[in-house]
Amino acid sequence: MAKSLFQVKFLESIVAVAREIREAIFSTVPRDTEITKVDFEGPKVAIYTRRPQVFLENDGELVKKIAKTIKKRVIIRGDPEKRKSEKETEEVIEKLIPEEAGLKNIYFNDITGEVEIEVLFPEKVTQDALNAIFFETLWTPRVLRRPPVHSRTVKEIRDLYRASKQERIDFLKKLGYKVYRKPIFPTQMVRIVSLGAAREVGRSAILVQTPEANILMDAGLKPTGNGDELPLFDLPEFDVDDLDAVVITHAHLDHIGALPVLFKHGYKGPVYMTEPTLHLAKLLLEDYVKVSEREGKDPLYSMRDVNSFILNTYTLTYGEVTDIAPEIRLTFYRAGHILGSAMIHLHIGDGLINIVYTGDVKYARTMLLDPAYNKFPRAEVLIIESTYGSKTDILPSEDDAKLELGKIVLETAQRNGIVLIPVLAVGRAQEVLLALLDLMKKQAIPQLPIFIEGMIDEVSAVHMTFPEYLSATIRGMIYNDENPFTSENIHVIRGEAREDVIEKKPAIILATSGMLTGGPVLDYLRMLADDENSSLVFVSYQVEGTLGRKILGGLRKITFSDPSGKAITKDLKMQVYRVEGFSGHSDRRQLEAFIRRMEPTPKTVILNHGETSKIDEFMRYLGSEWFKKKSGLSFEVRAPQNAESIRLV
Repeated sequence: MAKSLFQVKFLESIVAVAREIREAIFSTVPRDTEITKVDFEGPKVAIYTRRPQVFLENDGELVKKIAKTIKKRVIIRGDPEKRKSEKETEEVIEKLIPEEAGLKNIYFNDITGEVEIEVLFPEKVTQDALNAIFFETLWTPRVLRRPPVHSRTVKEIRDLYRASKQERIDFLKKLGYKVYRKPIFPTQMVRIVSLGAAREVGRSAILVQTPEANILMDAGLKPTGNGDELPLFDLPEFDVDDLDAVVITHAHLDHIGALPVLFKHGYKGPVYMTEPTLHLAKLLLEDYVKVSEREGKDPLYSMRDVNSFILNTYTLTYGEVTDIAPEIRLTFYRAGHILGSAMIHLHIGDGLINIVYTGDVKYARTMLLDPAYNKFPRAEVLIIESTYGSKTDILPSEDDAKLELGKIVLETAQRNGIVLIPVLAVGRAQEVLLALLDLMKKQAIPQLPIFIEGMIDEVSAVHMTFPEYLSATIRGMIYNDENPFTSENIHVIRGEAREDVIEKKPAIILATSGMLTGGPVLDYLRMLADDENSSLVFVSYQVEGTLGRKILGGLRKITFSDPSGKAITKDLKMQVYRVEGFSGHSDRRQLEAFIRRMEPTPKTVILNHGETSKIDEFMRYLGSEWFKKKSGLSFEVRAPQNAESIRLV
């Protein structure tokens, strides 16, 4: 009975808010705007008009006025009855897009009235040119970057959206009505529930609950294979049918690996992430399915579930404020961890409380990325990763790490060996590639072949598709038609026998997975394990329980499966190194610096994503009188366990 009453009130609130928004718009605009329709497109209110220039003249003054009045994001669309034909519109586009932009393809979406314009250099297309296309044709232009090298991932996502345009617009309309409905209950209580990554590294998942909404931040897997891979989705607090939104910080499996599982079990709601994260997530999640099937394991989800998440994803840029539920607004901020990584800022209630969740964060500039952002409009609660929370977790600078890596490469080359570097395909692989190329350019190491395998080249292509998310140096190279991820030294392994690769000594091999939990790196390790002249170099964090962590702990007898499937045990005679300065995580000093420089200072700091010993040590330090005296800061510090809830208000 109570549920039926809630459903009635839910529908009533949807009708009421839609009516109020339309009335507010028509009472705000002049009569000559010729509005033909007002509708929802996700978190945006779409206004269809025969005269878009009236809305966009004077720097969009009328649009700003409407948005301020209805307190919603507004997009202007051309009336479909007045749009020019596709052929006429193509002629206008070809006339107005400058030749130096490199026009490649034009795609029309007759349902939304958008025209996608693929060019090599979007930054060379002016807003004046886009406005002229819109006013002349009434098609809304959307400029997309054509990757300078072919990217299967980029093509498949764009093709999927184009082939599913009706399904996509239906989803967006449904989402809009749900997001903008009036709250039924007063927002007086907020709590979080740790479903994963509390006092551990892996399976990140935090549930945010209000009387009105359930928001899941991240949905990761734990890469151990010990039966504890999934977040605690079986807790009584969690019900996939009651989930209003999923918000993803970045595309590493320990933060996205369980996302398709939600769709497999009936989730039909929105997923929010940045656009690079969407592309990288597709790539990693599909690879997980393929690797599982290849190894004879039952994957946790199917390719169909991956496609479902893609069609339900709504991408946002840094700093873009978006309603995701009644009384909850989301903003992404740069996290500095990997391409597209974001910190989540949730504004809940009418100023009731603001939460910042860092996900994985790097508070330092790297060759690839700018450092994490640290200034927020409001932030009473900070949930921060503590992977390197111990006082001994002081990482070398990236420059020092580069020199250390160069020394290892040089010594291994002099022994006529191979440098085998297990890498995460996303982030670490690109940082290490840039470092190696820079060392060769400066003649600090010889011009060695660099063999890459396991999605690294495809991930690098995605990086080149979204240079606006990269550091100024790399962004400038891409804008100037320079490809920083290709060189005559780099050789992509596609079908070549790995036995032939290891005969080309001296050489460098970058292969996935970065924690030795699977992937092509295990084949190379099996073949090179007893070669005393070769080196095994770890450049990323090794989660407790993984083979990489065990080797760093002293394991030297390793069991492999040979090509016939037979188990063989080998002594590891390679030189083993750990080069930590390439980590995408903040070390202890950077974590402390982020907290001390964060504006405003939070009232509560919650530690997660770290081993228990590191969490406890960091928590004691932040709560100590010494820290309070040194920093002048004082806040409550919490470190929940998995399955524990914390009431914030």
